Amino acid sequence: MDRTPWILRTFPLIEDDGILPCVLERLVGTPARLYGKISRFDSMDLIVSNGPKSSIKTEVGHLIDLEPLWVEQIDQIVAASPEITVADMTNKKANMGRRDIRRIYDLLFRFKLAREQTVLKFRSLEDEDLHKFSIHPGLKNPVRIIDLAYFIAEHDDHHLSQITRMMIQSGSCL
Repeated sequence: MDRTPWILRTFPLIEDDGILPCVLERLVGTPARLYGKISRFDSMDLIVSNGPKSSIKTEVGHLIDLEPLWVEQIDQIVAASPEITVADMTNKKANMGRRDIRRIYDLLFRFKLAREQTVLKFRSLEDEDLHKFSIHPGLKNPVRIIDLAYFIAEHDDHHLSQITRMMIQSGSCL
């Protein structure tokens, strides 16, 4: 089954701030979903590559690397900055992180801690913060808090599906 490449994805503007608690549940659940997907596999299965620069461990490392960006973007939206900072699409940080030599449980734990900080940041917002916005330079549209939360949840699912694809290709998936 073909997936739309991430850079070709489009995202609707979400008008209902009332779905934010549900989207936050997706964000809270990602570390557990990731753990459930990965924990039963041998560490060698986790370095199965889907190309010269990607492995299951580097996928997890990429998720870790983006958590500070999400927090920065929340702050930028709340401050009504003209634009939010966008991710480095070259994944330089992940490629330099040498994730494959790290223990998977360390990576999973680091992601869980980083995600907790992101979710706490979302939950600390006031109702008036939900109406503020900044422009996402890559998507070229306004982004509010609900839009960012949804974007992050979709990004999580994109990488979880990539990990599933790698596991299927290696014969390690249900």
